[in-house]
Amino acid sequence: MTLGRIALARIPATRGTIHRLFSTTLSSSSTNRTSPPLSRHMSMKSDNLVSKLTSSGLLKTQGLIDGKWVDAHDGDTIKVLNPATGEVVANVPCMGQSETNDAISSAYDAFRSWSKLTASERSQRLRKWYDLLISHKEELGQLITLEQGKPLKEAMGEVIYGASFIEFYAEEAKRVYGDIIPSTLGDRRLFVLKQPVGVVGAITPWNFPLAMITRKVGPALACGCTVIVKPSELTPLTALAAAELALQAGIPPGVLNVVMGKASDIGDALLASPEVRKITFTGSTAVGKKLMAGAAGTVKRLSLELGGNAPCIVFDDADLDVAVKGSLAAKFRNSGQTCVCANRIIVQEGIYDKFADAFSKAVQSMQVGDGFSEGVMQGPLINEAAVQKVESFVEDAIFKGAKVLLGGKRHSLGMTFYEPTVISDVTEAMLLSREEVFGPVAPLLRFKTEEEAILMANNTKAGLAAYIFTNNVQRSWRVTEALEYGLVGVNEGLISTEVAPFGGLKQSGLGREGSKYGMDEYLEMKYVCLGDMNRK
Repeated sequence: MTLGRIALARIPATRGTIHRLFSTTLSSSSTNRTSPPLSRHMSMKSDNLVSKLTSSGLLKTQGLIDGKWVDAHDGDTIKVLNPATGEVVANVPCMGQSETNDAISSAYDAFRSWSKLTASERSQRLRKWYDLLISHKEELGQLITLEQGKPLKEAMGEVIYGASFIEFYAEEAKRVYGDIIPSTLGDRRLFVLKQPVGVVGAITPWNFPLAMITRKVGPALACGCTVIVKPSELTPLTALAAAELALQAGIPPGVLNVVMGKASDIGDALLASPEVRKITFTGSTAVGKKLMAGAAGTVKRLSLELGGNAPCIVFDDADLDVAVKGSLAAKFRNSGQTCVCANRIIVQEGIYDKFADAFSKAVQSMQVGDGFSEGVMQGPLINEAAVQKVESFVEDAIFKGAKVLLGGKRHSLGMTFYEPTVISDVTEAMLLSREEVFGPVAPLLRFKTEEEAILMANNTKAGLAAYIFTNNVQRSWRVTEALEYGLVGVNEGLISTEVAPFGGLKQSGLGREGSKYGMDEYLEMKYVCLGDMNRK
């Protein structure tokens, strides 16, 4: 099966750290939303940063297989670009089926010894990895901003968030419990073992190049699995740096492997191999469906975190300031490029005009620019295709009668920068309502009754995240229970955390990541019947 281009995906931020960073950046922004023009000074700054990261040993430009840094067998490479400037940050191997098969063999061999370590031994090495991620958070944050474009403070927040999964699962490694079952026969004893699934293929997106890896690799390694990570070809450098720190932490060769390049070839190799027992993927629903079909051949376990179309419902009785602040955070984090971003802001008619005015003023204060510039709250979109998608959605809305209150066009900075945008009078017939825009565009829809809001919110194939703003406790319970979503934020726009389960309903995926429940995705349950207990 050909998977096509495995790309365009997502994920969250911590409620604590990133909420503080987001709020601080917003409050310190001036009404001038444009940072200084990108210039040769920026180019020199990037060059100096690349040189510094290379000297630190964290700018790796080879794949990792069996503990060795390797090139593609044919020597082919791909360019990693800085989306803010278009400059080449590095060249990395363009790997495919052959290199992936090598990584699978390495992971399969390493599984025998890694799975036999005690939980305490695995825990200690994961804890060391966490410590190294935190001690190098500045360099990792710089790498994220270089290759992904998000503001540096936000990138640093992702490092802390991503590292939190390694810390959490270092602790959970020691809490994999079995069970004793009372037997119906006196001469038998029944019990349940939990054992690691085996080799895992982890396919991760570009929008959170560290956190989407640690959220998968953390529980996998804690359970005793080994992993082949396929990061996005757009943002492989953060993955490689994290892998280097894993080696320094004592994670043995072959336990964590990283291959990148030809997405379809790598994906097909992972799907075809009977030695790979599980696929975990964050990305588009279309690719997720292809992975489901491809996994059927060897009946692999699957975890899928797929597309979203998050509603953000603002009721008349909501606190206006809380609703504006929460909606802003839910919509514009990472320039709107997350699967849990508020894709539709559905506002009750009694507060609609006040909310639209206050929200537009808040958005207008957002400073746009290169992620390394002071005070910047929104960076570039990941590439030209992303900008063109946003443009097509906005054009569709305008054609069908929507009104642009703010923005609605490319930013004067050029490249892939797009103005933070607010659009009113959006209807369910528009692309902005039906599909995930994955950009800095906030569509405002109007509703009359609670029942209408619930129907509008659930009128989608997606079911990942939803948000509601109300001061009515009874309503908050009613609406939360009626929403067909895996995550619901009530009077809060930043809801992701390592201690809670993350995942969706309907076509937003299968399984859960994070929390104690995330461990179950990497464990098999084995029932054992021990007979002849009364024999002498």
